[in-house]
Amino acid sequence: MITSPDNDNNRDEPMVFIVIAKAYETEGGEPIDLHVMLTAPDDDTAVRLTLNALSEEGFLEADLDQIGMITGAPDEEPHASAYQGALEGEVAIIRFA
Repeated sequence: MITSPDNDNNRDEPMVFIVIAKAYETEGGEPIDLHVMLTAPDDDTAVRLTLNALSEEGFLEADLDQIGMITGAPDEEPHASAYQGALEGEVAIIRFA
């Protein structure tokens, strides 16, 4: 698990990113709203890891709308479990139907 950023900012905890996206399972299909949570040393790496994970899950295409850092553990599910998974090195994908 990556615990230090690529810049001069020192952090005590891993950098957990959230990526808000729309992804497509079929060509021309309806978009699926997603939140992806993961640890990464920087936002470029977070984007690459997100796209790789979505591809591995069978998504053909994805539009990444927003990326940000989570500054504290969320209280509500499903984000609380996804945050914990990200701290454990997983790329957690939350689907909204």
